[in-house]
Amino acid sequence: MQVNIANHECTIIWDGVYYFALSDYPNISTWELKKLLAFMDYEKIHGRETEIICENKDILIAVNNAIASPETVEHALLPAKITECTACKQHCCLTEYVCHTGIPENAKKILTGGKLLSAVKASGKTSDELVSDKRNAAGDPADYFDYIMFAWGNCQAGDRLVMERNFNENINYEEFVEALDNNFSPGVRFYFRHKDIVRHPGYVFDGYHPAKIKDELILSDYLYACIIPEQYKSEFENLIQPEIADKICYIPQNGLGLWDWSEKVYDLVERINI
Repeated sequence: MQVNIANHECTIIWDGVYYFALSDYPNISTWELKKLLAFMDYEKIHGRETEIICENKDILIAVNNAIASPETVEHALLPAKITECTACKQHCCLTEYVCHTGIPENAKKILTGGKLLSAVKASGKTSDELVSDKRNAAGDPADYFDYIMFAWGNCQAGDRLVMERNFNENINYEEFVEALDNNFSPGVRFYFRHKDIVRHPGYVFDGYHPAKIKDELILSDYLYACIIPEQYKSEFENLIQPEIADKICYIPQNGLGLWDWSEKVYDLVERINI
């Protein structure tokens, strides 16, 4: 895997390249160095080498120093706000909550079974089969499918992925972007406190995702809130297990597009007192 550290607009892994954005380029923080080392450790565990690409000599010096003396960054704390991506209303990633978003049909299975499952567990397919699936557009490696993956709570990436599932592969980019505003169908969001997720025995920090959980997560043990678009209420209300009934929130979409919906959902999550 190649790590490309530069003044990228956001952080993303695509087709074997980790585009590593910084919150204050060209300055790299202790947290970002800790994250980079966590990524390198994860890759090594799974038999992959990491190549660092960066044109800034000062950044490379800081990276090499951290690699040589990992104890200097191991106690770096997760910031409350991460500003490497400023696309959302808050112009940062807020780190109190993490979120897993599912299409409505998958969310029904999750709520009926009372747990989130990795792609391998949920699909009954092997990780190698999922790697070659046409929906793996980013080229994720096989081990990614053994985990449940989370985004930061105010991020819109989960619902964006849900929308990608709703369209065939022939749609062009301009049509897709227009649909995010004018023909948006949101998914179901499962919210968790980050401080709770890190205590899960299957928790892994891979230096890219906010958190990953190996195999499965029992909702009744960890769920903070489940946000279901109100238009799906009749399909869901008889599927909810009693142990998590007080965690379910139905809210109207009222024709909102992706960005406005994401803001509305996160504003609600911040006001919940559970």
